[in-house]
Amino acid sequence: MCDKKSYEQAIEELSLMLMYLTRTQDHSEFCRYRELSWKGYDFEMLDKLSGEELIIQPRGRRGYDKYLYLTEEGRRKAQNLLAKYGLCDKALNERFVLRNILPEEAEQAAQIEQICFPPNEACSKPRIMERVAAAPELFLVAVDQETGKLAGFLNGIATDEAVFRDEFFTDIKLHKPDGKNVMLLGLDVLPAYRGQGLAREIMFQYLRREWEKGRRKVALTCLQSKVKMYTKMGYQNAGISQSTWGGEQWYDMVHVLNI
Repeated sequence: MCDKKSYEQAIEELSLMLMYLTRTQDHSEFCRYRELSWKGYDFEMLDKLSGEELIIQPRGRRGYDKYLYLTEEGRRKAQNLLAKYGLCDKALNERFVLRNILPEEAEQAAQIEQICFPPNEACSKPRIMERVAAAPELFLVAVDQETGKLAGFLNGIATDEAVFRDEFFTDIKLHKPDGKNVMLLGLDVLPAYRGQGLAREIMFQYLRREWEKGRRKVALTCLQSKVKMYTKMGYQNAGISQSTWGGEQWYDMVHVLNI
């Protein structure tokens, strides 16, 4: 009896792995987290992967959009297939696992916040702890698989409000789990892990995840020195913010996910 994969199974698994390995961010002004052109793939296989909710194929008035996206489940399955067949992932993905934060990691996150930001900008330990407790699904952490410790994280709260204000940092009661927008409250990467694209990967995975949830936009504030960095991540500079957090001048940065 033949225990080989069928032709159809082989095409499906190979295609999913190839999509995962060759995915690249779009250079569209608004949607740089978008990944992959469907050109070159079998349409029946694409429909099957879409039906299994491993990819998303947005439709426009003229049919399918030219991009498709791996869902979180699609990414996980592709990673498992690579491991199953003994194939290497990108170095960044081999070393780090990106996922929601665990309750027991709140202390680590609070410590990282103090390392990554000066005292006047860092959120206090109690604020981070209560944020982890109330909105763990709005955290995305990068875990170093060699140590099992957090290398960095991105966190925020959801709201229906459209404009960033400092109270988002201090009042967790403003978090509305089904809010249409996300206000980011900190992108933290430990110094030892900087310069290898980890912050960018965390941000893109976060945007993709919130896009899948149907959020309309993601907003943050940053210093003038960081405007260029966030612009490269697909954010638009909306000008000087009303925020005075830490006594600094901040800029509002906005990323539109769904119009």
